[in-house]
Amino acid sequence: MGVLAIDAGTTGVTALVVTEDGRIDARGYAEFAQHFPEPGWVEHAPEEIWQATLAACRTALDQASTPLRCVGITNQRETAVLWDRRSLAAPRRAIVWQDRRSSAICARLREAGHEPRVTELTGLRLDPYFTGTKLTWLAENDPVDGDPAIGTVDSYLIARLTGGARHVTDPSNASRTLLYDIVAGAWSPELCELFGVPMDALPELVPNYGEIGRTDPDSFLGLDLPISGLAGDQQAALFGQTCFTPGDVKCTYGTGSFILVNTGDQVVRSDAGLLTTVAWEDPSGNRTYALEGSIFVTGSAIQWLRDGLGILDTAAASEAVAGSVPDSGGVVFVPALTGLGAPHWDPEARGTIFGLTRGTTRAHLVRATLEAIAFEVRDIVATMDVRVMKADGGASANDLLMQLQADQLGIPVERPVIQETTALGAAFLAGLGVGVWASPEELRKTWHLDRRFDPGADDGTAYARWRRAVDRSRGWA
Repeated sequence: MGVLAIDAGTTGVTALVVTEDGRIDARGYAEFAQHFPEPGWVEHAPEEIWQATLAACRTALDQASTPLRCVGITNQRETAVLWDRRSLAAPRRAIVWQDRRSSAICARLREAGHEPRVTELTGLRLDPYFTGTKLTWLAENDPVDGDPAIGTVDSYLIARLTGGARHVTDPSNASRTLLYDIVAGAWSPELCELFGVPMDALPELVPNYGEIGRTDPDSFLGLDLPISGLAGDQQAALFGQTCFTPGDVKCTYGTGSFILVNTGDQVVRSDAGLLTTVAWEDPSGNRTYALEGSIFVTGSAIQWLRDGLGILDTAAASEAVAGSVPDSGGVVFVPALTGLGAPHWDPEARGTIFGLTRGTTRAHLVRATLEAIAFEVRDIVATMDVRVMKADGGASANDLLMQLQADQLGIPVERPVIQETTALGAAFLAGLGVGVWASPEELRKTWHLDRRFDPGADDGTAYARWRRAVDRSRGWA
């Protein structure tokens, strides 16, 4: 039997059919549009996400040779979505996690002294990144008539998949909203009041695997299957990398990059700019936690070189172009295109490029972009006790980037055979939910090493130059 995994990312939807031995039987992908109505604003049309989901799943199903047992879902987190409970139509575009429009709201709440209490309850901080302040902005600037459902992308997709029968989310997604008490494991009335969010519009909380819902054949490609696994994309990747032991660490190189370390059943607080978050919750209510370092722009910086500047034909070409020069020629790129996340947390930072000369070529800028990704990850991993880091996501296929990363961290970087571990984690959770796999320990057997990158020598000069450049990029807006 196979598991259909739906990975609704920031730029497109991937659908995988995963077999019992952890292989990918079929794959589908469909992009959806990115909307930038004003500087610092990023939006998605929910209907376009849904249509991409249908298209990706249809492609995967047409290729699949394995009958389906269940469905798992993983999603871009923190994005705020509103929709009508009956028609399922969305009255306006979703506000994406990258969106910065609620910066002033965060500053206002911080100046009023609310951040320590918010951090105590949520493990997060006041930043436009999270869902709660986006919902505050909507309430203050663009209120919706009637009684809309409020949620993140997972909740919206489940509503569409079930024909409106279910309005749910899981603790991994809820813990990114600024509305969820990570110790109590419940929506917080105190936080909902602070951010002006009606609790009755929020989804029901369900465990990350087990009985979540059932697809409606009339709504979803004629399929009648249990939805039995659900997690935010970074927690799903942690699960897909089989990081089940406290201390296990993974970094997903996607639109942004996200480093998570499993902290077991302990709510570990960080004074180094890391977030405390829920990794997953089992059907008995036991929660596993994680510390997370969130970097907003890494893979999307390469996309910007391709789409914004036109100096790359494809994102994959970045490895060959960057590899054509021995170093960046002194060029440093701070890709703070939507502000800086961990460990700096500066929404007013902006992208900056230093060290340009008449001798600078596009190859130097491309290499500086790859180096920036490695530097950003080093900024976070330096605050952790890490011996080996597992890497996944689209940019992890770039051998040059992975070697630069190992060199900067001074520890091995391990890349698995299957690098789409976000979707794989959704499949694993769903399979656990219906008994395709009996336990997380059984899933460890499906993880296979593709390549291990051992660190080489590094004198620290380039990293020191990076730190100076970051300081200069801050507070620009």
